Amino acid sequence: MDFKKQLISGTLIKRYKRFLVDVKIKDKVITCHCPNTGSMMGLLKTGNKVWLSLSDDPKRKLQYTLQLIQANNALIGINTHLTNKIFFEALKKKKIHNFGKPNIIKPEYKFKKGTRFDFYLENNKKKILIEIKNVTLSRNKHLAEFPDAITERGHKHIEELLNAKKMGFEVYLIFVVQRNDCKYFSIAKDIDEKYDTLLTKALSKGVNVFCYDCKMSTKGIIINKKLIFQKK
Repeated sequence: MDFKKQLISGTLIKRYKRFLVDVKIKDKVITCHCPNTGSMMGLLKTGNKVWLSLSDDPKRKLQYTLQLIQANNALIGINTHLTNKIFFEALKKKKIHNFGKPNIIKPEYKFKKGTRFDFYLENNKKKILIEIKNVTLSRNKHLAEFPDAITERGHKHIEELLNAKKMGFEVYLIFVVQRNDCKYFSIAKDIDEKYDTLLTKALSKGVNVFCYDCKMSTKGIIINKKLIFQKK
């Protein structure tokens, strides 16, 4: 997935009110949109280098959007709205082989009232549901972790994947790590113990769990390789 235009570099000052971040570009401080609902733990140190995209839409209140942060010598993608695009592109380019050769791919699949999954696939008679999660947290060298805050929405998604499994769907939970300095992936049990418990149950019931890192650059982000899932 390529960025539409060249990103603009700056220096992080602070994030606040969840979706706002102040960035210094040369001698000017601008307020940007922060497209990430998580805590962004470990990424928000004042002085970190960041990269922004600039919108052409004159109706937008905030013209700049935060896309990348450099922390501990790693480049991290923080825009959760891009995660599905990154994964979808990998699917179309056949860089992910867990699902055979699907003849139907439907993003944003309505499973039932109030529940959507990120993707629905068909491979001959096999019906597949996929939920995608974006990962940015790394507190230990080479280890990516999820979540970075308690996620009620994540709890619901695991429960619905279990429901879909009972109905005969093949179900997958895919973690996309928007950074390339990790070899392993684990659930941050100390941050969200319920999520860890639900995922342990899901694994025992046949929910498939995979994690991929990404090749990161200021030009674009692409799926790279599968990480080793360490169950604590």
